Amino acid sequence: MKFEVTILGSSSATPIFNRNPTSQALNINERLYLIDCGEGTQHQMLHFGIKASRIDYIFISHLHGDHYLGLLGLLSSLHLNGRIKPLTIYAPAPLKEIINLQLHYSETVLQYTIDYVDTDPDKATKILDNQDITVETIPLDHRIACTGFLFKQKKRNRKLLKNKLEELNIPVEYFTALKKGNDYTAPNGKVYKNETLTTAPDEPKSYAYCSDTIYNEQYFNQINNVDLLYHESTFLNDMLERAKITFHTTALQAAQVAINTGAKKLLLGHFSARYKTLNELLEEAQTIFPNTELAVEGRTFIIE
Repeated sequence: MKFEVTILGSSSATPIFNRNPTSQALNINERLYLIDCGEGTQHQMLHFGIKASRIDYIFISHLHGDHYLGLLGLLSSLHLNGRIKPLTIYAPAPLKEIINLQLHYSETVLQYTIDYVDTDPDKATKILDNQDITVETIPLDHRIACTGFLFKQKKRNRKLLKNKLEELNIPVEYFTALKKGNDYTAPNGKVYKNETLTTAPDEPKSYAYCSDTIYNEQYFNQINNVDLLYHESTFLNDMLERAKITFHTTALQAAQVAINTGAKKLLLGHFSARYKTLNELLEEAQTIFPNTELAVEGRTFIIE
C-alpha cells in the first residue's frame, strides 16, 4: 500500500531562493490528499507530475496567506478543466466566505460542488474516515487559529498465501474469512490454522503534519510514535526570541519535538526567507535527532 508525501512548497511567508510557500501532496493507496496550498502550488504540481484532477480532499491548516493563497487558482483551474466530481476542503470556517466572495465578484459558478468542513483549533477531532485512513486535526499554538493534521492508516487484512490455498484447493468463497483471521475447516473436518494460510499485514503507518506553531507540548501525546513527523522549523535556534514573538519553532526545537514524541523520522520545513541555504538548519536538528531531513521541493518521502 503506497503511503508517501511529495513536497511542493517549503518556504515560509514569501517565495524566495527557488522555494515556494507551503504545500504537500500525500499519496495513500493512489488517492491524493493536498495539504496546504500556498501561492504557486498548481505550478509546482505541473512541474512535479502531480495530477490535480486526482485530488478529492484538501486540508488547509490556517489562514495566513502562505498556506492558502494558491487555492483559488487551483479551484478555478479544476473548473476550467471540466471537473464535475465533488471536492472536500477541511479548513478554518472563514475560508468558505473568502472563496465564495472571490467567486461571486468574478461571476464564476463552479461546475463541481465544494463541501467545506470547518476545523476546530481548540480540540483534536477526527475529520475524515475512509477505507484507507483516518485524519485527525492537531490543535497548534500559532498567532491565529491553526491546526496540523494526523494521517493514520487503517489496519489491513491478512495476506493470503496463494500457493498454499491452491495446494489445499480452498474455495474462493473462503478467502474473505481467511483475510479476517478465521481458520479454515476442510470438508473432511480437518482444521487449518489461519497463520498457516496467511501472513500478517504490514503495520499501519502514520504521518503528522505540524504546521505553524510555537513550541508547545500540548499536542505531543496525540502524535506519539508517528512514522514520519513534518514540523515547521522557520528559524535557527539563535533566532529563538524571534521564533517566540512570531509563534514559530526553531530547527532545534523541532528536533526536540521528534525526540519527545518518539517519531521515527523528522522532516523540517517552512523555512524563513533569511536563509539562502538550508544546511545549517538540518545540521542543527541532527545534533540531537540524526534521522532528520529537509522538506526539499520535488522530493518524495516514502513513509515506512
